[in-house]
Amino acid sequence: MNNEIRSIFNKIAPVYDELNDRLSFGQHRVWKEMAVKWSQAKPGDTCIDLCCGSGDLSLRMARRIGKTGQVYGVDFSCELLTVAQARAENIYPEPNITWIEADVLNLPFEDNHFDAATMGYGLRNVTDIPRCLQELHRVLKPGAKAAILDFHRPSHELMRKFQQWYLNNLVVPTATQMGMKDEYAYISPSLDRFPLGNAQIAIAQQVGFTDATHYPIANGMMGVLVIKKF
Repeated sequence: MNNEIRSIFNKIAPVYDELNDRLSFGQHRVWKEMAVKWSQAKPGDTCIDLCCGSGDLSLRMARRIGKTGQVYGVDFSCELLTVAQARAENIYPEPNITWIEADVLNLPFEDNHFDAATMGYGLRNVTDIPRCLQELHRVLKPGAKAAILDFHRPSHELMRKFQQWYLNNLVVPTATQMGMKDEYAYISPSLDRFPLGNAQIAIAQQVGFTDATHYPIANGMMGVLVIKKF
C-alpha cells in the first residue's frame, strides 16, 4: 500500500459508511454477507479480514464464528480502524475482534494461522496483487478458504457504459457533496488497472491456490474471488 492511498482512506473514514450506503443503495450489505458465507467460517474459527476498513466484514465474521472464535481486522488506515473499533463497541458489545494496523503485503502473523479469510474492496488498491495473495496463502491453514469482494469492470459493453455513467453522475457528485470529490475520483482509474475475474484466478493459482473461482455479481460490476489453500 502506498502513502497516497493510505491518505485517501484516512480522509474518507468519517463518511465511509454513509457513502457506501448511499452509493450502493444499501446493497453492499448483501454482497458482504455473501463473501462471509463463501469464506465458510464456522463457530470457533480464527479468521482474518484484510483491508477491514470500518469493520463491516469483521463484524459479520465475528457473529458467524461466535464467542469461541477470534477475528483479526487488519487495515493500514489508523482512522478507519478507529471507526471500526467504535462501531464494534456500539453494535456488538463483546466483539471477539482484534484490530491491527498493518500492511497486507507484509502480514504480522505466522504461517498456517487462520481458518478463513475475507477481504472487501481492498485487493484493487494494493500495489502488488500477487504479493498480497501470496501473503494470504501463507497465513491460511491448509484447507482454509478466502473470499475477496471488489468492484470490477463488467465484460458486457452496455454494463461497462452504465458503470461509468454511474461513477460520473452519482458517485463523484455524491462524494463532492460530502467534500470528498478528489478522494472518490480515484475509483474509475483503479478499475481500469484491476485484473478481471479470469486474471485474478490465474494470479491466485500462481501463488499456490489450486482451487480458485470468481463469481460475478451485480451484473458483473462486482465480483467475489473464492480461493482455497490445499
